[in-house]
Amino acid sequence: MTKSRITCLFVDIGGVLLSDGWGRNSRALAAKKFGLNSQEMEDRHNQTFYTFEIGKITIDEYLKRVVFYKKRSFTRAEFKQFIFMQSKECPSMIDLVRKLKASYHLKVVVVSNESRELNAYRIRQFNLEQFIDFFVSSCYVHFRKPDTDIFKLALDIAQVPVQQIIYIENTSMFVQVAEGLGIKSILHKDYKSTHAQLASYGLKV
Repeated sequence: MTKSRITCLFVDIGGVLLSDGWGRNSRALAAKKFGLNSQEMEDRHNQTFYTFEIGKITIDEYLKRVVFYKKRSFTRAEFKQFIFMQSKECPSMIDLVRKLKASYHLKVVVVSNESRELNAYRIRQFNLEQFIDFFVSSCYVHFRKPDTDIFKLALDIAQVPVQQIIYIENTSMFVQVAEGLGIKSILHKDYKSTHAQLASYGLKV
């Protein structure tokens, strides 16, 4: 059977184009830097992160619940700055997606779980809007992966036949959910393997 020509990429941000925005390792580093009880902080994070990532509370409200529920020796601004500074780019992956978009005139759609303020910072700081067409971010659409609704919404917004889409994602469960909807997916582990898998679909740079 002839493979459909790929005209659209769905791509995650954290773990693919950039480092995780506010993952477990970053939270552990924050607890150490600011002298917090890491287990208590993690427990409180887990109790409220869902509402944070679907955009129902601001970063200030999140920090009030997780860190500043009692007096601290540091400021909220200092803590937020630390959060933002954890984001690092994955230059090879950004370059790859940019080149694929330019070479094949692809539509590029982010499907990502991100809180509103951190998402906005990462888009601006790393110029993601220069090559991403749409941001289907959990904080904007009020669904988060692995909810199938976020993928269905991305399909509706993209207006591309599902057989013409490839999704690049670093979380195996999310890959499986997308594949269950008929979206061809690549479990991203590193640049080399993802580059090779994209080439197998005819997307070569």
